[in-house]
Amino acid sequence: MKRFLPTSQRSILVFAHDVVMTFVAFVVAMYLRVGEDFIYYSLDLRLTSASAMTIIAAAVFLFSGLYRGVWRYASLNDLLGIVRAVTIATLIFILIIFLWQRLTELPRSVPFINWFILITLLGGPRFIYRLLKDRRFDFTLRTTATPLIPVLLVGAEDGAELFIRDMARAADANYEVVGIIAERESRVGRQIHNVEVLGTIDNIEAIVDDLKSRGISPQRLVLTKDDIQGTTVRDLLERASDLGMTMARLPRLTDFKSGFDDKIDVRPVDVEDLLGRPQKVLDREAMGQLIKGRRILVTGAGGSIGSELVRQICSFEPDLIILLDYGEFNLYTIDMEVAEHWPHLRHEAVLADVRDQHQIEQIFSDAKPELVFHAAALKHVPLVEANPFEGFMTNVIGTANIARACRDNGVAAMVQISTDKAVNPSSIMGATKRMAEAYCQALDISLEQPSATRYITVRFGNVLGSTGSVVPLFQKQLQNGGPLTVTDENMTRYFMTVREAVELVLEASALGYGDHAHQGKIFVLDMGEPVRIIDLARQMIRLAGLTPDEDIKIDIIGQRPGEKLFEDMFHEQEQLVPTRYQGILLAAPRTVDLADIDRVLSTIKATGKRHDQGQLTALIQKIVPEYQPTQ
Repeated sequence: MKRFLPTSQRSILVFAHDVVMTFVAFVVAMYLRVGEDFIYYSLDLRLTSASAMTIIAAAVFLFSGLYRGVWRYASLNDLLGIVRAVTIATLIFILIIFLWQRLTELPRSVPFINWFILITLLGGPRFIYRLLKDRRFDFTLRTTATPLIPVLLVGAEDGAELFIRDMARAADANYEVVGIIAERESRVGRQIHNVEVLGTIDNIEAIVDDLKSRGISPQRLVLTKDDIQGTTVRDLLERASDLGMTMARLPRLTDFKSGFDDKIDVRPVDVEDLLGRPQKVLDREAMGQLIKGRRILVTGAGGSIGSELVRQICSFEPDLIILLDYGEFNLYTIDMEVAEHWPHLRHEAVLADVRDQHQIEQIFSDAKPELVFHAAALKHVPLVEANPFEGFMTNVIGTANIARACRDNGVAAMVQISTDKAVNPSSIMGATKRMAEAYCQALDISLEQPSATRYITVRFGNVLGSTGSVVPLFQKQLQNGGPLTVTDENMTRYFMTVREAVELVLEASALGYGDHAHQGKIFVLDMGEPVRIIDLARQMIRLAGLTPDEDIKIDIIGQRPGEKLFEDMFHEQEQLVPTRYQGILLAAPRTVDLADIDRVLSTIKATGKRHDQGQLTALIQKIVPEYQPTQ
C-alpha cells in the first residue's frame, strides 16, 4: 500500500488538487447538462453524487500510481495514466449509482460529460506547469521495443528526463533505462516517463541486487548531471566496478549545438569528471571589459595554459593578440587555430625567447601591448632539477625581462601564471617560480603613479592533461599495457581543468586590474580537495574498463628529485581572504625589496656561467629562505 500513497509534500498537494478538481468537475458537468434547471435539482442529490464520485476517484487515483510521476516531466504517458484512472473511476461510479437508484434521478449523460471535464482539469495543470517551467513541450510515448543495454541513471532531474524521452522516440535506441537513482530521498518512488526512481546513491548495491532478482542485470551506470561532486563520482566508479558495471555520462547540456533535438549519446566518463568541480559563476562582463578592443600579448602561447588563454581571450574580441613562444611547433599550432576559428581577428605569431632581454624590448616597442599574460615557464620538476640554471634563466630572468618591458612601455597590467610549487618549495622549479612571484610583487608595491603597470600574480595547482603532467603519463602507460608508475602511495596533488583554471585567471585579472588595494598580493585559485595520485591511477584503470592490480599493475617507484609528497596552495603565514568572486582567494605573502632582488639576479647570472649549483642555491635562499632542496 505504501508505494501507492503520495509520500512527499508536493505529491500530497497534487493529490489534494485532484480531489478538489473531481468535485468541481462533477458539479460543472451537472450544470452543463441541465443548465438553468441546475438550481432546482435536489441539493442532497447534487452533494451525494459529487461526493460519491470524489471518494471513488480518490481511491482509484491512489491505487493507479498517478502520484509517482513528476509534474515537471509530464508526458503522454502521464496523460494516458489520467485517462485510465478517470475511466475506471467513472465506470465504478456508474455501477454504484445504477445499483443505488437505477440512474432514475441523475441524468445519464452526466458521468460522460464529467469524464471529459475531469481529464481536462487533471491533465491541463500538469502540462501547463511543465510548459511554464521548460518553455517547451514534447509528447513522448514510450515504445515496447527492447533496447540492447540495460542501464541505471544517476540523477532524477532534467538530464534523466531528456535521455529517457530520447530513447523512447529513437528508432535505433541502444539502451533500456531500467531504473533511476536519485541524490535525495524525496524523489524515491516517483516516476519519470514511467521509469521508477528506485532509491538513492547510498543503496546502489541493494538496487542492483533487487533488479537481478527480477531477471534484470544493469550493465552500465550513466551519470545524468553535470554537477555531481568529484568524490561522489570517484566512489560511484569504484562501486560500479565492484558490481561488474561500467560507468558513463550523458553530454553536458552545454555540449549541445542545436538545442534539444540533438541526439543524446552516452559517453565515457572522463578524468575531468572525477574532479566533479561545480561550475563557478563567472563575471564575463568584467572579463570582456578587460580584454575587448585591447592589444594583448601572451607568452608561452603554445603551451597548455598559454593556448587556452589564447582561445578564451580571442572569444572576448581583442583588437590584436600577439602569440609569443620559443617552441616552433607549438607556436605554429596555436597560430593556425586562431586563424581558423577567428579569421577576422588580428593576430601575430612571434618566435622569441623570454630570456633574450633585447629581443623582448624590441617586441614590446613594436607591438605596444596593453595587457600581457605571462605563461612562459619551465615547469617539469625533475628536468629543471637536473638543469637548474636553465630553470632560473627562464622562470626568473625571463619573468624579469617581461616585467621590466611592461613597466618601460606603459603596459596597463601584467598577469603572471604561478604554481602551488612556489609555496615552501623543495625544488628549483618551485623556488624560481617563487622568485618570479617576489619580483612582480616588488614591482607592484613600488608603484607611485596610479596609471602605472599593475602586476597581477595568479597561483594554482596542477592542470589535468597539461604537458608533462601525470594524467598524460598514465594514459600512455595504459596504452602500453602498464604498469602505471606512482612515486609514493601517500602523494597527493591539487587538480583543476585547464578551462576552469584559465577562466579564473581571467576573472582574477579583471578583479586585480586597476584595484590598488590588492597591490603586492597574490590571487590563489580554490583548488578544492587534494587527490591521492595512487587513487587517480586506480580510477583511470577502471575508466579503461580494466581492474587495478589484476589487468594493470601499479608500481611504486619512489620520490624523484625535487618532488614533495604534499603540495600547499599558500604559506602557513599567509592569511587567505575571500574575494567577491567564488573560487578566487587573496594571499599576502612576504615581500622583498626590488633592489635586493635585482642584486641577487645580477649575481646569479654571473654565477650561471660557472654552473656553481651550490652558490645558486645559496643565492636563491636569500630571496626564498623557505626553499629547502631535497637531498
